[in-house]
Amino acid sequence: MQTTPSSPPVFVGIDVAKDRLDVHLRPSGEAFSLPHNADAFEELVTRLVGRVVGLAPELIVLEATGGFEAAVAAALASAGLRLAIVNPRQVRAFARAIGRLAKTDRLDAEVIALFAERVRPEARAIPSTQVRALADLVARRRQIIDMITAESNRQRPTHDPRLQKSLERHLAWLQHELREIDRDLDGTVRGTPAWRETEDLLASVPGIGPITARTLIAELPELGLLDRRRIAALAGVAPINRDSGAMRGRRMIMGGRTTVRNALFMATVSATRWNPIIRVFYQRLTQAGRPAKVARVACMRKLLTILNAILRDRRPWNVA
Repeated sequence: MQTTPSSPPVFVGIDVAKDRLDVHLRPSGEAFSLPHNADAFEELVTRLVGRVVGLAPELIVLEATGGFEAAVAAALASAGLRLAIVNPRQVRAFARAIGRLAKTDRLDAEVIALFAERVRPEARAIPSTQVRALADLVARRRQIIDMITAESNRQRPTHDPRLQKSLERHLAWLQHELREIDRDLDGTVRGTPAWRETEDLLASVPGIGPITARTLIAELPELGLLDRRRIAALAGVAPINRDSGAMRGRRMIMGGRTTVRNALFMATVSATRWNPIIRVFYQRLTQAGRPAKVARVACMRKLLTILNAILRDRRPWNVA
């Protein structure tokens, strides 16, 4: 919904807490609070679409707060409102830059609204309930792997038989949970025709296994929809300039989606051995004197570009 030509664009910042929503509107400065529940979501949407206060927001910004924002975002997106969910670090850096050091929920909502007005982050589609459920399964699998690694590390220096048995029982339970999660993931992806096709397209590329494919489906749904530069920035594999005056600093990657970048790194390690295009590219870079780590990051970016093109064109891997 757009504002009328005579009215300034309205930007909304929402600070999402477990029990409360603090809302701030720019440039009017209006602020209000609502409880964090489904009934309040309806009132929030009603206010923001203009039935009560005559507003039509240009952009609504929320911080990613570990899942608390999901239901609010879904309610706003279903009403057709333009929405961006941003990393809290971006907002805090912005607050420090403008000298806003105090922090309360009400002040946070004001800073988020100001961030929306000044920075204007790109509005993105909110993942469906089905995509969020898949992302939760992928995240849970990652957590179980981390716990298995931690318990295995604790097992090595332990000599007490009772502690050894305790660790063995816990490891056996974690392995069982991992098998259950893998079955759930397989059933979820293979049981959805669109995801099954996407997984088959991604897995056609040498170096991409089912876990990497499912991580990309769940946590990088924009793959195939954006150009190569934007998708690289989103995944956190785009080089960032660090220049000042005549000094030319080393380009570095940062930001983006850490879980996607980690999955791509592991896939790239495999691809540098088994994917003919990535292997030749990696060898050319290392033979030219590039450090192995730099070469691998470049290969990550090239592999992501290949995957992006495959999903864009809906055509499987063809080395020719």
